[in-house]
Amino acid sequence: MKRVLFCVALIALLPGLWKTGWVNAASGSGQQGTTAQNPTSTSAPASSYVGSDTCMTCHADVAKSFPTNPHSRLALMHDGKGVTCESCHGPGLAHVSSGGDVTKIFRFGAASTKEIDATCLGCHAGAHPNFNRSPHAKAGLSCLSCHSIHGVENEASLLKVSQPTLCYTCHTDVKGAFAMPFHHPVDEGTVKCSDCHDVHGTFGRNNLKSTVDQNRICTKCHVETRGPFVYEHAAVKAVGCLGCHTPHGSQNARLLNMPSINTLCNQCHSPVAGGTFHTMNAGSSELTPCTSCHTMIHGSNLNQAFLK
Repeated sequence: MKRVLFCVALIALLPGLWKTGWVNAASGSGQQGTTAQNPTSTSAPASSYVGSDTCMTCHADVAKSFPTNPHSRLALMHDGKGVTCESCHGPGLAHVSSGGDVTKIFRFGAASTKEIDATCLGCHAGAHPNFNRSPHAKAGLSCLSCHSIHGVENEASLLKVSQPTLCYTCHTDVKGAFAMPFHHPVDEGTVKCSDCHDVHGTFGRNNLKSTVDQNRICTKCHVETRGPFVYEHAAVKAVGCLGCHTPHGSQNARLLNMPSINTLCNQCHSPVAGGTFHTMNAGSSELTPCTSCHTMIHGSNLNQAFLK
């Protein structure tokens, strides 16, 4: 009976305990660090923000170049009352009042990878919803691994250096492929890594951009192979472009996976593979490539055998 009365009394007291913060302190004490490190927290009162003009008094070097920074558009939000520095670094009143105590402001240089990413994704989560599942995030890279917050000249995306130099700093294994005799003109600046890859994460392998038809990554440039065709080449639809081509660079013409076109075709079109094979005159199958006759190998509107 005494236990029942105690429980009833406790339930009656809960609203008062909650208001005094006793319950909050018991249940959320382990989250204080996260809240303090979240500069976009809406719990901070408006009076704790000092405005970017105050920040400029000490950080004039950063403020001088900030008008050309894409982040400067934050000042135009909320009828011109938006904040800039404190949108990322959090309210600055405590920092200013203490004479510039660096522990009283959010500093990206002292923050963990998780805290940096959470801050950036506070605004950019809509544009990069898959970042946390990306290979870059899983490798422990933060947004600052590639981006400079306060900007770099001539870089709209605030990249530290331009592509492909930035990508090569980690992906050295790929760099050599673009020095092959046949390659996509990435080093020449005609094609960028981000034309094919979404570095912020996708559901595809190797951060390849996700489309309904994955061949569209290639056919957006190679439009002559796009189709639709009356007679589709099954390999194009089933395996995709990478079944025959190497995307970065190759020593073979047309970025083919093999130097011999006939050997490439016979991976599917041979008795061993269970495919069709044309018996040709002795030696001619080695001298005459399949594509001499089957010219429309990506698909045809006229001939089921992809003849011209």
